[in-house]
Amino acid sequence: MADVEIPKRALFKASEVCEIASVQPYVLRSWESEFPDLGVAKSSGGPRVYRRSDVERVLRIKQLVFNDGLTLAGVRRRIEEEAPPVLEEADAAPFKELLGRNAKERLAAVKRGLIGILEMLNTRPGHPPLRVMSAPIRTAAPAKRKNGSRPAKSVQRAAKKRPRR
Repeated sequence: MADVEIPKRALFKASEVCEIASVQPYVLRSWESEFPDLGVAKSSGGPRVYRRSDVERVLRIKQLVFNDGLTLAGVRRRIEEEAPPVLEEADAAPFKELLGRNAKERLAAVKRGLIGILEMLNTRPGHPPLRVMSAPIRTAAPAKRKNGSRPAKSVQRAAKKRPRR
């Protein structure tokens, strides 16, 4: 199962999962009945969609059933055994205390410190320091559409008013 490549997307349709795992739709539906948390209903009555973790789990189920010869009950037990242990409330208290209420502020301070270090590393003697930007800024002129027309004038004016850095 290691040679199966899963596309880098957040959600998959059932037909895509069947294609990736090389199983028939009825097999996937039977596994859904045995593992109710497999897949997510898009909306009430809507088609089921699958997260990347669900696709990985389907591949693991397939490996355990077809390669190791386990029944679905055996697969369920094996997956439960492989799952990381869940921390009890008493065991989780030190982690919650470590994070605290101001975790976001502390993480932001660490990020600022790392950016400062990066700026120091990027400076060359006799040259001004390079500016570290968090996201690229688009300043290019509006491109033509596929049909050859240009975007509306308001879009073109807005692009011209953007500050250039």
